[in-house]
Amino acid sequence: MSAIRIKKGDNVQIIAGKDKGKEGKVLKIDPKKGTVIVEGANMITKHTKPSPSNQQGGIITQEGPINISNVMFSDNGKVSRIGYVEKDGKKIRVAKATGKIID
Repeated sequence: MSAIRIKKGDNVQIIAGKDKGKEGKVLKIDPKKGTVIVEGANMITKHTKPSPSNQQGGIITQEGPINISNVMFSDNGKVSRIGYVEKDGKKIRVAKATGKIID
């Protein structure tokens, strides 16, 4: 498996699947499974029992995981691959399409 270049908080665009074209912020990354959770994308319904934190229980909707190969870094609506440049002895992420420094 290749290195994961997307980080939590990045803006990404979904490039494959039922939510193709949607953009959102990365909420969580699971490197072992190779999945990401994107804000407002791949919404699934979950049935929950009543608990102390959720007195009512019932059906809730939440974001489901998306394979990391199906998302791409987005900078102002333009998708881009991510590269690295060494500057002052540190590796810095760079958007390859625009050349803009990400971090």
